[in-house]
Amino acid sequence: MGIYLSLFFLHLRETVFANNFTTAMEHKKNLTSEQELELIRVLKNRFEKDLHRHPLLEWADIEQKLASNAEKLRSLSEMEASGGEPDAVWFDNVTNEYVFMDCSAETPKGRRSLCYDREAWEARKEFKPKTSAVELASEMGIELLSEDEYRELQKLGEFDLKTSSWVKTPAEIRQLGGALFCDRRYNHIFTYHNGAESYYAVRGFRGSLRI
Repeated sequence: MGIYLSLFFLHLRETVFANNFTTAMEHKKNLTSEQELELIRVLKNRFEKDLHRHPLLEWADIEQKLASNAEKLRSLSEMEASGGEPDAVWFDNVTNEYVFMDCSAETPKGRRSLCYDREAWEARKEFKPKTSAVELASEMGIELLSEDEYRELQKLGEFDLKTSSWVKTPAEIRQLGGALFCDRRYNHIFTYHNGAESYYAVRGFRGSLRI
């Protein structure tokens, strides 16, 4: 009887946490007009401060797209609130979209200590992290960077000198229980592997958003 009660309360605790987490994310998504204007101001200041990341882009064109897309603004707000310092990094001529990426010097502080995905989270028998990188990215409406995207981002600056970031992992690796993460050390970009269920205080994830 005792073991069944323990399992019941464990399931209840996880369900309550999941509901609270979803509610919190939904609450964070409700931006007022003032919050939207302030976010655009912050993004504009960053864009103008770091012109080396986007010498061919014009802020007026980006702002026009942002002003008419509340959903994308909410995602950018969550990137900003979790420490990502998102910035426009390039324009995709094929899809006619601007691409924002997390440009914080280190992996975003509000997205660390996460295992890779839900399957990895469920595989842990104890000491589960609060959620996973893939789940949180989905909640925020953004995508984990791929290894190629991560390397492209590193051409625009020096990121993750002390931390590391999960990156989108190929299915053939994930099916065998692994996941990939990257960092920058000794002026080189390294890609490593780890068990997908692992998590560390200095590992988070960087995301991208197209608008």
